Amino acid sequence: MYANQLIDAYKKAQNYVQDKQIAHDLHLSPQKMSKIRKGVRQLTDEEAIFLAENSGIDPELALLGCHADRNENPAIKGMWESIAKKYNGLGLSGISMACGTLVLSLAAFEAESSPLSRCVLYLLC
Repeated sequence: MYANQLIDAYKKAQNYVQDKQIAHDLHLSPQKMSKIRKGVRQLTDEEAIFLAENSGIDPELALLGCHADRNENPAIKGMWESIAKKYNGLGLSGISMACGTLVLSLAAFEAESSPLSRCVLYLLC
């Protein structure tokens, strides 16, 4: 259940000891927080974004995880989880690695002083 992981991340980021502290920040009763922990109640989008932003997690990833939690249909839930995994796997590190590889491969052509390689290097930098 992603909501519990999100709550735990927020709890750790804020150095909280009890869930009622989190409930207070979310303007919820401790009973509602307990229902979220048990899976009876789901986090709203606003609550998920608040927890994510204040614990250093990408809010878009938090929303994907919470939507996966909300769905009862196992097939659809699996699709949401797959989207979240793909989204989490993407990012600047992958783009940076691809650009770095391209720059290194173009460095071999730099000796020839090709206009194309200069143009591509200019665009990347």
